[in-house]
Amino acid sequence: MYAIVEIAGQQFKVSKDLKVYVHRLTNEEGTKVSFDKVYLLDDNGTITIGAPAIEGASVEAKVLQHLKGDKVIVFKKKRRKGYKKRNGHRQYLTQIVIEGITASAPKKSAPKKETVEVATEEVAAPKVKKAPKAKKEDTVE
Repeated sequence: MYAIVEIAGQQFKVSKDLKVYVHRLTNEEGTKVSFDKVYLLDDNGTITIGAPAIEGASVEAKVLQHLKGDKVIVFKKKRRKGYKKRNGHRQYLTQIVIEGITASAPKKSAPKKETVEVATEEVAAPKVKKAPKAKKEDTVE
């Protein structure tokens, strides 16, 4: 069983007991988190696709630790101008472990039968008379 879920603005393909690095979450280490934006759910070959998300489905996870990612070097240079700029960046990440995927199908209720009577009166639009066409005059010479 796997699911495609949105976590912190990114989509991940997750399954049970999978460790995932996501953008920094505000939850404390050791707390449990639930994600409700499940876009696709595969349960042993039965695929359910949401429009846009599946109602009632959720993914439960546990926050393991907060950490920083690898350093990314950004180097800018313009040749023959003496311009060099070196910059670095380390992304703040959170490591989570997926504890379970719940797929409670939404209950289908009977369609509500509402009788709405619309009073329509047919009003005849006034007829517009066209001007008579000009007749050709017979000329006798």
